[in-house]
Amino acid sequence: MLGDITIAREIYIACGYTDMRKSIDGLAALVQESMGLNPFGPALYLFCGKRRDRIKALLWEGDGFVLLYKRLENGNYKWPRTENEVRSLSWKEFRWLLEGLSVDQPRAIKSVEPGDFC
Repeated sequence: MLGDITIAREIYIACGYTDMRKSIDGLAALVQESMGLNPFGPALYLFCGKRRDRIKALLWEGDGFVLLYKRLENGNYKWPRTENEVRSLSWKEFRWLLEGLSVDQPRAIKSVEPGDFC
């Protein structure tokens, strides 16, 4: 299915600025070279430019890449600008990001994994 992002098992965000002139090949090269990840895996890769009003998402569907692009008319994304090259997001954090919120919500109840009780 064209652009069904629910097939992604992982979501990765490229922190900092990305040249938004890059297309599929350029973004796939960034995933592989800068992030050290496999662009052909079942993951969604997110990129944002300096203006923070547009994002691009790269997704491998098994037979080709899908490049999704969203431009906000009002406001901007609360994009992480830390020095880290790549960061993994949960679906909840992804939703926050698209709603204009920071992915680091201080009051959010965090998910607990079975081994986290020790």
